[in-house]
Amino acid sequence: MHEMVIISLTIVAVVLIAGMSLNGIVDKVMSTKRARLDAQPRTQGPDVRDIAERQQMIEERLRVLERIATDRGTLLASEIEALRSETLALSPAGKTQAEVTAQ
Repeated sequence: MHEMVIISLTIVAVVLIAGMSLNGIVDKVMSTKRARLDAQPRTQGPDVRDIAERQQMIEERLRVLERIATDRGTLLASEIEALRSETLALSPAGKTQAEVTAQ
């Protein structure tokens, strides 16, 4: 019985020593990887400001699309006609937009 206690304590000691050694090795590897990652320049990805501007542009487009999808056809048609009349009024000599772009 006494021999079994010594054997089991020896096994526990070996497992503890191996575990601590592996922990030290893993810690060194991870700290090396962290150091390499910190040393790399951070300019690889897009800038936060660019992302925010793009998101705002997409949100504005989405609002327009939602309004078009949920708006009744008569209101939308009248807005389109109003924009067309503005374009015609702004074009030189009362020419249509097609005539202006053809020049």
